Amino acid sequence: MKKTRVLFVSHEIYPFLDQTEMGRISRFLPQGTQERGKEIRTFMPRFGVINERRNQLHEVIRLSGMNLIINDHDHPLIIKVASIQSARMQVYFIDNEEYFQRKALFHDMRNKFFKDNEDRAVFFCRGVLETVKKLGWNPDIIHCHGWMSSLIPFFVKTGYKDDPMFRDSKVICSIYNDTFDENFSDKFVNKLMMEGVNPAEVKELKNADYTSLMSNAIAKSDGIIYGSPEVHSSVDNALKKSNKPVLDFQSPDNYLDAYNAFYDEILEESPIEA
Repeated sequence: MKKTRVLFVSHEIYPFLDQTEMGRISRFLPQGTQERGKEIRTFMPRFGVINERRNQLHEVIRLSGMNLIINDHDHPLIIKVASIQSARMQVYFIDNEEYFQRKALFHDMRNKFFKDNEDRAVFFCRGVLETVKKLGWNPDIIHCHGWMSSLIPFFVKTGYKDDPMFRDSKVICSIYNDTFDENFSDKFVNKLMMEGVNPAEVKELKNADYTSLMSNAIAKSDGIIYGSPEVHSSVDNALKKSNKPVLDFQSPDNYLDAYNAFYDEILEESPIEA
C-alpha cells in the first residue's frame, strides 16, 4: 500500500535557527511522522543567518535553475539541502540572493519590518510548490507552519488547483502566536497573480495584514491546528467561525500521535471547497 506523503513547510526549523515553539515542532514532527510510516519532505527559507558550512548545506543543481515570475519580474530560484543525521531526514532550503542573503529574518537592525517581506513570502511559497513539482513528489497532506507559509493554501486552492501534483492534496495550517503589526503594500495582490488565479480571488488580500493573511489561510485550508496555546484574538475568531476541522493545542508529549491522527482524519474527509 502506498505510504501517505506529508509535505512540511515552515519558516523556522531547529537547529538551523534558534529553538522556538514553531522551530521545535517543525524539527521533530517530520521525524515522528516518518517514524510512524509516512513519507515526508520538509522545506524552509535559506535565511542569511543560517551558517551553511556548519550545517553542511549544499546546492541541489538538478532542482535549481528555475525562475519565478512575480509581478512581471524574474527571480532565480536556488534549492539547497541539508541532512539531520540523527533523524534520517533532509531539509530543503528555498534560496534567492535578493531575498534571503541578509543577516536577519523579518526585521532590520532598527526592528523595522522589511518592506519586501510580502515578496519574500510569495517567492518562498511558490518556490516550495515548484520544487515539489520538479521532484515529481505529489503530497497527500501539506502542513504549513507560520505566517510566511500561509500563502501555500491560497496557491494550492487557486493557481495550482488543477495541477495533477496538488489536485488531491489536503492542506493543514498550524496557527502560532507569530503576529506582526504592519500592512502589506497595495501592490501585494498583483504579486499573487499567476496563471489560474482569478483577480477576484485576491481581493480579500488587498493591503493584507496578519489577520487577513491568516484568515485567508484558514478559509483555504482543509484543517487547522493550534500550534500555540494562545493566538491572535481576531485570527482565533476567524478560526471559530470557519467550520473547519480543528485540532486544539497539544502538549509536547502528545502532539506527534495527535497530529498524525489528524492527518488521517483529514484524508478521510470529503473535499472541502475553498
